[in-house]
Amino acid sequence: MQKPVPASRLARFPRVTLALLLSALALPAPAADSPASESIAPIASYADLADLAGPAAVVVKAQVRKVAEVEPERAAGLRPGWARLYIEARTEAVLGGKTALGEALRYLADVPRDAKGKVPKLSKRSVILFARPVPDRAGELQLVAPDAQLPWDPSLEERVKALLAEYYAPSAPQAIGAVREAIHVAGALAGEGETQFFLTTAGGEPAAITVTRAPGSEPRWAVSFSELVETGAPPPKRETLAWYRLACFLPKQLAPGANVSASPEDRQAAVRDYRFVLEQLGPCPRLRR
Repeated sequence: MQKPVPASRLARFPRVTLALLLSALALPAPAADSPASESIAPIASYADLADLAGPAAVVVKAQVRKVAEVEPERAAGLRPGWARLYIEARTEAVLGGKTALGEALRYLADVPRDAKGKVPKLSKRSVILFARPVPDRAGELQLVAPDAQLPWDPSLEERVKALLAEYYAPSAPQAIGAVREAIHVAGALAGEGETQFFLTTAGGEPAAITVTRAPGSEPRWAVSFSELVETGAPPPKRETLAWYRLACFLPKQLAPGANVSASPEDRQAAVRDYRFVLEQLGPCPRLRR
């Protein structure tokens, strides 16, 4: 197993810079059950990328120039089978964010060791970073998660750019908090009815899901992230920001008291329609652990 780089080797990096970055990396470590044989990071799903892009003030493509391993006793929260690295890199492109960056970057990142316990060779490799600038420290970044450094490839860059375009759009769907209210109203015919689920959002913007049923037809549903409820709109496609907001964050069951439908039959219909929406959305796969 590769030994940590001695403190003498770390001396070639600014001591104050390293200390500040170590304190800045006070982030929850991912679960300790990830295989130690993974590469720099597991292949990211759409949800993984969205999880990282949301809190990132800047998303940057960078080329790693220098690497030093932080000694285990200085790497608080490091999970077994991983190493914490102090990295100096060069900005290649800013993919998203409004933060101005210089060419020289410095940050800490956690990476999994290989099957032999060695740290992957990163020098001269390109990576994508999801990060925040460290206040008053030009060029220093804090990753939004210890493993928020992904190995660059053209396909990943295009996926990240497409996701960021959704995030930065003026009408971008906001983060979902909970189902505030669910109400079902039966129609005049047997099997006819409409259920609406009113959602809370992080910014207080309106959001609602509508399910409509008619005799002899498949149920239909739509979501609106505005005051206007578009019952005829198609459901969000998988791997879009609207799908992510719902599939990854809607609760699995309606909260007690949220179902305000008038009768027991209507309340049961609302529960049925909520399950229908969850089934239509499908699972939210995440590969980061």
